[in-house]
Amino acid sequence: MLEIVQLTRRLGPGFVLGPIDLSIAPKEIVCLVGHSGCGKSTLLRLIAGIEQPDSGTLQLDGKMLAGPGVFVEPEQRNIGFVFQDYALFPHLTIEQNVMFGLRKWSRDEAKERAKMLLSLTALSAMADRYPHMLSGGEQQRAALARALAPEPAVVLMDEPFSNLDRDLRERVRSDTLALLRRTNTTAIIVTHDPEEALSTGDRVVLMKGGRVVQSGTGRELYDHPSDPYSAEFFSTFTRVPGVYRSGQVHTVLGAFPCWQEVADGSAAVAYIRPQAVYPTVAGNALTGIVRSRSFRGEIEQLELIVDGLESPLIMRTTQHLDVVEGKLRFRIDEDAVFTFADPQP
Repeated sequence: MLEIVQLTRRLGPGFVLGPIDLSIAPKEIVCLVGHSGCGKSTLLRLIAGIEQPDSGTLQLDGKMLAGPGVFVEPEQRNIGFVFQDYALFPHLTIEQNVMFGLRKWSRDEAKERAKMLLSLTALSAMADRYPHMLSGGEQQRAALARALAPEPAVVLMDEPFSNLDRDLRERVRSDTLALLRRTNTTAIIVTHDPEEALSTGDRVVLMKGGRVVQSGTGRELYDHPSDPYSAEFFSTFTRVPGVYRSGQVHTVLGAFPCWQEVADGSAAVAYIRPQAVYPTVAGNALTGIVRSRSFRGEIEQLELIVDGLESPLIMRTTQHLDVVEGKLRFRIDEDAVFTFADPQP
């Protein structure tokens, strides 16, 4: 559906987006994620035609939208856009907002299309209301209905849930994904929230400094990060320095299988998730001093001081632990430890 090849955009002297290579299949929902300033929203604007690339090509359903000597204007791209602030027209009713992009349709067809989308987004009873009369979640659904109205080939959504509180955000996100599925819509959703990225859509595209770092399903990126940045973006870790020898990274907490092929004797780092640390009574267990405990409802987080570690080892558990004299015996699940060559040996 969407094919991006070597797309670049220079934004001032200090930042270049790209080159970006990205293919998106029909009906696929892709989540672009990364820290603020990594280029997510710029890439969205390039796809929409709000900005023009410096080089590379962009094709939609086989039609060239941007490339050498070619630039199709936004209104001719058949792409819908849901902005972060929704950008609903305040002087138009919700029904009129949805019908805004249907000016080339007959009035009866436009009314029927708007009625159908308002029903799908559970906004039928609010068709005659104005945007300021709706809640944040209702405004978000109205903006999505408006974007879907002209039957676009792709819908772009820039941080669409960021203005909602946590409970509402999860519900609106679930409803939005269900609607995109029901309408067989190809969509690209931008977020900076790791949890939201992992739970949204078919594929996650992680960006850093204007480049794509890793792409895959949420589970693939979480379970098999390609580098330290990917690992740390999606989870909390304790970084434990070590040395690579004979296929393992040797640390003060033990030896762990190495994911990368590096020279023997090279500096390496083991990344240990809190969930990989387990309490145990085994005789060969490691021992730590509990520095702090934080009860968080379903889980409890502990910080352990361990001989040889500069920073505390973080542990999260669902068990109710009795800590005797501040000491805790623990083990580490080596299958849940990620190892990489030290980027700063």
